[in-house]
Amino acid sequence: MTLDQIRLDRPAAGLQRLEGRFGGHAYDLHRHETYGVGLTLYGVQQFHYRGSLRASRARQVLVLHPDEAHDGHAGEGGAFAYRMLYLDPASVSQALDGASPPHVAEAVAHDPATARVIEEAFVDFPQPLEPLAIDATIGRLADLLARRGDGGPRRGRSSLALRAVRLARDFLVAESHRVVGSDELERVSGLDRFTLARHFRSVLGTSPHRYQVGRRLMRAQALIAEGSPLSDAAAAAGFADQSHLTRHFSARFGVTPGRWAALSRRR
Repeated sequence: MTLDQIRLDRPAAGLQRLEGRFGGHAYDLHRHETYGVGLTLYGVQQFHYRGSLRASRARQVLVLHPDEAHDGHAGEGGAFAYRMLYLDPASVSQALDGASPPHVAEAVAHDPATARVIEEAFVDFPQPLEPLAIDATIGRLADLLARRGDGGPRRGRSSLALRAVRLARDFLVAESHRVVGSDELERVSGLDRFTLARHFRSVLGTSPHRYQVGRRLMRAQALIAEGSPLSDAAAAAGFADQSHLTRHFSARFGVTPGRWAALSRRR
């Protein structure tokens, strides 16, 4: 019998790594504000995505887009294991000289080049990747995603728009322990709230609000994995109480904080 397990490192400079295995149901329907680029190691990994049931088998690569709902479970009555890289769309855009993050229509494919990049990123896992290795991984994956993209126009963003999004993003990260007002983002970015929201979604694939909540949830996720009580993790990540954390945590990760604690502590 396969024991369900997750191992996750802390996000660093636009990249986070996850390794997991499951023998049945893995995740409820949820969504991330990042790309998810993964490699199935063995078994069949099934997930509902964009209106249909998809299946990734051993050595196949899957690409999940920011803010796209999906779930996950073992297929064909077995167990599966996988590795996943979560990429900040802003870093992908930056690696592509400010172009819009590419859209990959084919969610599952045999993609040896991308599989090699994922494998290299996990050679010393869970030891942290060195900064230059992070940059190289994001750059190579950005190019590979663009090559597999749907061929639509990749329009670059103005330097003003990119700077505004970067300033807003950095502010949201720094202030992730509290609720940030739209007027604050206007002052920080120099754009009105609606123009900023449009550029923010174009570059990062999600809204400023969802992005900030995501940063708070990642902080809570790391604290829980390190053994913090759920109530303490909720308070440290700026949530009103444990139930408030649970609602948002389940919507983003597809598991409750309690199940995450159990999964991440199994070695």
